[in-house]
Amino acid sequence: MDRAKFFAAVRSPLSVNKKAQVQGIDAILDEAERRGTPLTHAAAILAEAHHETGGQMQPISENLNYSAKRLTEVWPSRFPTLAAAAPYAKNPQRLANKVYGGRLGNVDPGDGWLYRGRGLAQITGRENYARFGIAGVPDDAAKMPMAIRILFDGMVGGIFTGRKLKDYDAVDGYRYAASRAIINGDVKANGARIEKYGRAFEAALRTAGYHATKPNTPTAPATTGFWAAFGRFLLALLKGGKK
Repeated sequence: MDRAKFFAAVRSPLSVNKKAQVQGIDAILDEAERRGTPLTHAAAILAEAHHETGGQMQPISENLNYSAKRLTEVWPSRFPTLAAAAPYAKNPQRLANKVYGGRLGNVDPGDGWLYRGRGLAQITGRENYARFGIAGVPDDAAKMPMAIRILFDGMVGGIFTGRKLKDYDAVDGYRYAASRAIINGDVKANGARIEKYGRAFEAALRTAGYHATKPNTPTAPATTGFWAAFGRFLLALLKGGKK
């Protein structure tokens, strides 16, 4: 594909104008091409990375530095009043242990903070980190190679929520808004954003001439030597015996 055409197409609609953004997108495109990812699936992956990172297209750690008012909006059931939220306002570590502690596989004190959201897709909780083999090194989720693997494996294989990229293929076009459920169930709140990003990335991929190719697979070694000659001899005998 023509990367220059791709970036020219996304520069304005998705505000891609920083070197780090380009590097992050390039890394995702490299992996999509390596895996032979279908075009619309690649667009959906890019759309989720854009949303999850706030457009940065680089692995990030979850921002938990909320005001008390914002806490009542993000977690209204946990913080129904400003007074309830006040002890956790502007205190990311205490907040993480409050909202993530005792669930998502978090069992030890401090697990909520240790296994807070990281990456291109924000995995959260000891259980989810363990699924990717990094429960012992959670900071690896914020490093590009692992973040790329988590993003692709999670969306292709349905590791995050059980929903997979292929679940949203449709004859009239990919269902980007609904595919938000692959990462998070907040389709009503964020589906429209994913739709916008997905359509923009899809158009850019088409403009750039992206096409999925099957990834390289090892081929069986050719049969050589005595056994190859013996096989040809037997074939000749069989042909010669036919009437």
